[in-house]
Amino acid sequence: MDTLLNALSADQEQMKAWRHHMHRHPEVAFDEHNTARYIAELLRGWGYEVAEGVGKTGVVARLSCGDGKKSIGLRADTDALAVQEMIDSDHKSTIEGKSHTCGHDGHSAMLLGAAQYLARTRAFNGTVNLIFQPAEEIMGGAVAMIRDGLFERFPMDAVFGMHNMPGLERGKLHFTGGPIMAAVDNWEIVLTGKGSHGSMPEKSIDPVVAGASLVMALQTIVSRNVAAKDSAVVSVGAFLAGDAGNVIPQTATLRLSIRSSAPETRKLVLEKVKSITAAQASAFGVGHEIREGAPGAVLVNDPDQTLECADVARALLGEEQVVMPGPTFMGSEDFAYYAQQKPGTYCFIGNGDTPMVHHPMYDFDDRNLPVGAAYWVAVTEHFLK
Repeated sequence: MDTLLNALSADQEQMKAWRHHMHRHPEVAFDEHNTARYIAELLRGWGYEVAEGVGKTGVVARLSCGDGKKSIGLRADTDALAVQEMIDSDHKSTIEGKSHTCGHDGHSAMLLGAAQYLARTRAFNGTVNLIFQPAEEIMGGAVAMIRDGLFERFPMDAVFGMHNMPGLERGKLHFTGGPIMAAVDNWEIVLTGKGSHGSMPEKSIDPVVAGASLVMALQTIVSRNVAAKDSAVVSVGAFLAGDAGNVIPQTATLRLSIRSSAPETRKLVLEKVKSITAAQASAFGVGHEIREGAPGAVLVNDPDQTLECADVARALLGEEQVVMPGPTFMGSEDFAYYAQQKPGTYCFIGNGDTPMVHHPMYDFDDRNLPVGAAYWVAVTEHFLK
């Protein structure tokens, strides 16, 4: 298998050119029109059957070889972040306030490298579907593609994903069966009171005071309801109320990021958010409305398939370059929605000692490009024997 890695290493400069092009021209969620067009043109040139506009700005490319009936999906994400990049490089973002500070340009370039190699060698028997997904950063792209008939239009027996991770040793692949990333539920709570002049609080029903109490009460959910062996986070990231010091506003809005590592924990935490909000609102005499976002999902790897993928990686890279079990994270990934419908395996490739993803100084390590591309080829050739 070292021959495969050597072959993809020879293509590293080409993959680097693709990544740097996407890095210079970042596009955020559901605005990846030029990125999608760029990817689609490359894939068509290699002989893939390409569908654009799947889930608005997603691209799916199919390639079949032999008479095999089995079909798999390999997924990369394409969207950038609304973050002002601070790196000084020859490939830095040319778009003010937008950047690939999560490495999705690297993910797409790795999958493109695998796509070119697979089209050239065709050493598999079955169908490979390459999924270039938009809007991962807002947890919307996977759902959009599924609703647009992803699995009906492009049947798959299994689906695979990969993400780079700073802090993990560069080039090593990390695998963990079962739950590996948390569900995220983004909720908004609106408290409605009675506005008044700041000098006459007795004539008001103050939603700011009610909101401040609610922020603190919500912190008891994890500390007093979730078992220490489980993991959950309830963060109030925004508290929006009023705009003048001498005016008690009519409303206060709290925006929450609620994360949970298991479905039963998620159910408990969300029920507690509802009951505590209702009790606090009643105690302070304010009205309340909870606006729920899209339902979150825990990313759960298929245990047997994950073991198989780890073995594929060991054969490709060597025992010392594969970690199993690897780490789990309270961050979230909308690959979880694919894994709810198909056996899924999502792994991490170490990005080394770099700033964390979403940091303005983050950059994907180009030395990972052939490693990730070779892994995708090895997975394809293994599962489509």
